[in-house]
Amino acid sequence: MSDLQSLITNILRFRDDRDWKQFHNAKDLALAIAIEAGELNELFLWKTADEANREKLKKELADVLIYALLLAHTEGLDVVSIIREKLEENSRKYPVDKAKGTAKKYNEL
Repeated sequence: MSDLQSLITNILRFRDDRDWKQFHNAKDLALAIAIEAGELNELFLWKTADEANREKLKKELADVLIYALLLAHTEGLDVVSIIREKLEENSRKYPVDKAKGTAKKYNEL
């Protein structure tokens, strides 16, 4: 079993031990990701990136990742596959020779 699959198994066990699956539909998981991402963003509000509290950053990022993995599981999506597919798509949209060193969107390169 891969580290990722083991992690997902642990998340599911945590959820199921608390009977929370009933609350974890795709809509609510997507909302939870957005809410937790907002809390993550709040750590940087009115600060430089270096001023953000690293311990709080770890906790909020973990929340975002947990909900993202739960959403992928709920929708039957293989996280490794969808990330690889997205990286392939982005590599076509952002070829190194055009995108290196710039933050321009692909349609502006």
